[in-house]
Amino acid sequence: MSSQIYSLPRVAGAEENLESPADALLPIGAMLINAGKLSHVDSQRILERQKISGLPYGEVGIELGLLREEDVRLALAKQFGQISLPPAEVSVELAAVHEPDSAVVEHLRGLRSQLMLRWFENDARHGALAIVSPGTGEGRSYIAANLATLFSQLGKRTLLVDADLRRPRQHKIFGLAGRVGLSSMLAGRAGDEAVCEIKALPDLWVLPAGALPPNPQELLARTSFSNLLSSWRSNYEVILLDTPAANTCADAGTVAARAGAALMLACRDRSSLNLVARLAEDLRQFGVTVVGSVFNGAPKR
Repeated sequence: MSSQIYSLPRVAGAEENLESPADALLPIGAMLINAGKLSHVDSQRILERQKISGLPYGEVGIELGLLREEDVRLALAKQFGQISLPPAEVSVELAAVHEPDSAVVEHLRGLRSQLMLRWFENDARHGALAIVSPGTGEGRSYIAANLATLFSQLGKRTLLVDADLRRPRQHKIFGLAGRVGLSSMLAGRAGDEAVCEIKALPDLWVLPAGALPPNPQELLARTSFSNLLSSWRSNYEVILLDTPAANTCADAGTVAARAGAALMLACRDRSSLNLVARLAEDLRQFGVTVVGSVFNGAPKR
């Protein structure tokens, strides 16, 4: 399996949300009124024009200058169960949230579908997948964070684990404190309270790396890590594990071996073909199933 993933352009900060989840059951006009985007008088104007034109409510509101396209888009997203934009502290790297209609997210949805069919839906034991690549700056954290978000949008209970105990990034992407996390759990200094529920993104939980330990390889090699994965498999349908660069330490191979499977990344103009081939062979020797590969940063066609 392979999938080309485009580079993510930077976008502006998050827009404000519509009010309550219960609003999703209301007509779009009522939702916009409750959110303070529209007055009752202006809503009546839209309804009257709609009867004449036959156009959708939102289009009429935009045509009359009473609504913004963004207001209508967010209302429709809520009606159809799409995630609303989270607080501004969540990084713009979460393209699945900030740019849900972009080409990059469509490619990621295609990758999600392939992973569901080829791994996660095949066997209950196939709940975990490590995201690996040979070098630094090849997009592991970005792909892991966005895939986790997209799996949660399917209503799958999803856990994203930052198993990079050297240069972790998931706590920054999701705006978490990051002081307590996987390292604390592996050292027996924390329990399930270290797992953070991302309330703005239903069905998504993130376990940050926590404090950087002096012995990351030894911690990841402990049986406690295998035990944690076993317990997570009974609580989550999808478990994604972010990892450090494989050519800098043995951690990625250890994490992938514990998970049982890996998604391998290569990055345009950055990855070494020899290092990618070596990593694939190392994973094979560890008994890891390489479920697929992603060419990150592919040129647009």
